[in-house]
Amino acid sequence: MKWSWEYDPSEQYAIGGTPPAFVAEVEKKADELVRAAEAFHLDGTQYEGPSPKGDVAHVDSGFFVYLVVPRHERVYIRQVTWL
Repeated sequence: MKWSWEYDPSEQYAIGGTPPAFVAEVEKKADELVRAAEAFHLDGTQYEGPSPKGDVAHVDSGFFVYLVVPRHERVYIRQVTWL
């Protein structure tokens, strides 16, 4: 399995109606979060620690809420807010 990110529960739910330029910024930041999580959890499928807490990432013109799940090797983008 390879680390990646995805919208949760769906792309439409998380970013529906936001401008494409803002979505591009969110996805660029999500790529950075994936690289960081992959470096921190070399084999996420074997992770047995406590569940990580969600966090907020700030981007130009807004922010998004995400959750890192090492056992899934995923960064889930839960909510996007465009200001």
